[in-house]
Amino acid sequence: MNNIPVVDLADFVSGDDQSKKDFVNRLGKAYEEVGFVSVKNHGISDELIASLYEEIRAFFALPDDTKAKYKKPELAGQRGYTSFGTEHAKGYDAPDLKEFFQFGQVVEDGDTDADEYPDNVAVAEIPQFTPTMLAAYKAFERSGIALLQAIALFLDLDEHYFDEYVHNGNSILRAIYYPPITEEPKSAIRAEQHEDINLITLLVGASADGLQVLSMQGDWVPVTSLPEQIVVNVGDMLQRLTNNRLKSTTHRVVNPPKEKWDMPRYSIPFFLHPRSNMSLACLGSCITEAAPKAYEDYTAGQYLDERLAEIGLKK
Repeated sequence: MNNIPVVDLADFVSGDDQSKKDFVNRLGKAYEEVGFVSVKNHGISDELIASLYEEIRAFFALPDDTKAKYKKPELAGQRGYTSFGTEHAKGYDAPDLKEFFQFGQVVEDGDTDADEYPDNVAVAEIPQFTPTMLAAYKAFERSGIALLQAIALFLDLDEHYFDEYVHNGNSILRAIYYPPITEEPKSAIRAEQHEDINLITLLVGASADGLQVLSMQGDWVPVTSLPEQIVVNVGDMLQRLTNNRLKSTTHRVVNPPKEKWDMPRYSIPFFLHPRSNMSLACLGSCITEAAPKAYEDYTAGQYLDERLAEIGLKK
């Protein structure tokens, strides 16, 4: 794992008090120093992950004109299909070499915030696509909430500090497809270096290598999650909330060696977002003389809108 720490979520959700405390400290220190961890016993079954990959492979194998039926540009890419070369990293004009499909929150308890969220886009050609995406979404969400509870304890907050903000939050499950490379690429990068927008990102193992993170020493380190592990990193919202105490690590996806150009790459991150009205104002406990307040006060919704415009998804 090249210095990416490994933690066992079972120590937190079913361990004794000391195991839980040790997990909180290991997770928090990793996020202060690295920004990424690999998590085992994460609660997302192998069977569900296999089904998820089967469904997204089927979707991206559809003809381009069929996939285009599921584009919803008026939703800024937050639901449905986004075609190849649409999104770019913040600060870069060249588009990333990927296409993707996004699936969002389904409110099932009558929450008044349900009106904020557009309906998910059903794919008529693949009957099991929506049910599988929903099952995966809920599994990732449960695991993400447990990790946020551990993060809250590390920050000396109430264990359930984040619960009300992420319940029916604006999280996104994204299925990404990097097509095979058919001609000499203009760049060695498939997805340019960037930081994630959200609180935390949960990433189930990609179908091919390519993910790299920028270490504190300025080196690009390959990250490949081992079987039965997921990679979880801090996003910009959590970095902002903690006044840079927890690091939102820069990462990118690079092209494979030439002998593997014919191999596509699939990746399935879950971007855990809070409700749009959550304040991202820096926590008072994270503001010190040595670390003065670094950010102006924003809500999660304001910050998301700003970033979607910066990466080319929102006008």
